[in-house]
Amino acid sequence: MYRNCCDRIAMTTPSRKPYAAPPLVGDRTASNVHDRDTLAVHAGRSDLTDLGVHAPPLDLSTTNPLGDVETGGAAYEHLAAGHPPRPGDPNVYARLWNPTVARFEAAVAQMEGGEAGIGFASGMAAMSATLIALTRDGRDHVVAVRPLYGGTDHLLATGLLGTRVTFAPPEEVAAAITPRTALVIAETPANPTLDLLDLRALVAAAGEVPVLIDNTFATPVLQRPLDHGVSIVLHSATKFLGGHGDALGGIVVTDEESATRIRPIRALTGGVLSPFAAYLLHRGVPTLPIRVRAQQDHATRLAAHLAAHPAVRRVFHPSLPGCDPTGLVGPGRQMAGPGSLLAFELADGYEAAATTAKRVRLITHAVSLGGVDTLIEHPAAVTHRPVSGDAKPAAGILRLSVGLESPGDLIADLDQALS
Repeated sequence: MYRNCCDRIAMTTPSRKPYAAPPLVGDRTASNVHDRDTLAVHAGRSDLTDLGVHAPPLDLSTTNPLGDVETGGAAYEHLAAGHPPRPGDPNVYARLWNPTVARFEAAVAQMEGGEAGIGFASGMAAMSATLIALTRDGRDHVVAVRPLYGGTDHLLATGLLGTRVTFAPPEEVAAAITPRTALVIAETPANPTLDLLDLRALVAAAGEVPVLIDNTFATPVLQRPLDHGVSIVLHSATKFLGGHGDALGGIVVTDEESATRIRPIRALTGGVLSPFAAYLLHRGVPTLPIRVRAQQDHATRLAAHLAAHPAVRRVFHPSLPGCDPTGLVGPGRQMAGPGSLLAFELADGYEAAATTAKRVRLITHAVSLGGVDTLIEHPAAVTHRPVSGDAKPAAGILRLSVGLESPGDLIADLDQALS
């Protein structure tokens, strides 16, 4: 018998016109490609034929020849103001622009259906730069919907970047907005308990205030927030986009006007994505749809098994009854599938959770998620340790990022750890 989560009741609103994806102009695919499997393979590769290469090259240059002084100075000013390079202009300096990073940015922007991507050294660098860029001109207030990744929650709660935050449940977002509100921030599915939000309802509640959604858990394979009226999408690219646990990075996808505001902050604060990391992250994109679907299938099997386990109080995964109360998950819906993250709460609380995390053998006890191997972690003790009060996850909860291993082997490992 299933024991599972009950999400907060999400708001519903009439559908609105989806955000139009840009064509793949110049790519080696037709300009009307919509299948995400094909898009993942070819995205961000529009210049390869002209370069005479088949695989994306790696440009590690930190600086670039400027030509004459006037050309170099004009190119520097143009890039420093947040614009992409003009044809024929030098790239000047890697903190301003790098072609390897730009290919990765283009790939993720195309996958998300956005106009521009901005790569960063990490997901938190992406969040920080976006906050700095948008909370200006007297608008220093942010409305945030919990649960959030612990680092994001802590950044907002401490006001480290000079922002003020109101944490509000989705049904109170509209009331929390003031004339000084610059941004609404949320995750869906949320870290770590997979809470779901109706994106169209959230956008309607925000009104004229832009909405930023952390789409790390879903990836553009399962969910494209821009299609539902969201203004900014953020990823910890370290996770599913790279997929192999060997490259740190973050990315924001948005319209070109907003990107022009964010790029100068990246350049001035220095949280730039390294070309080598961008190369590895871009290499992960072609296999993203296959990985996401396979890991999702495995997670669904594990969620069902854990829901029937006598040591488990409840399981959080959108495939289970009660975990998707308003029908946001499924083919043709906001999120095409339940994803490969799950959380489960042990009946005997913290001690049982700590013991289980320590006793796994095949599964790795480690933070992070979205890679090819399965990871388990205790959110309250690690990733969400800075989160205060009732917002901190329950002490008996473990988060599981399900990988590509055989589900039978993973189930056997969990069973021995729980015994």
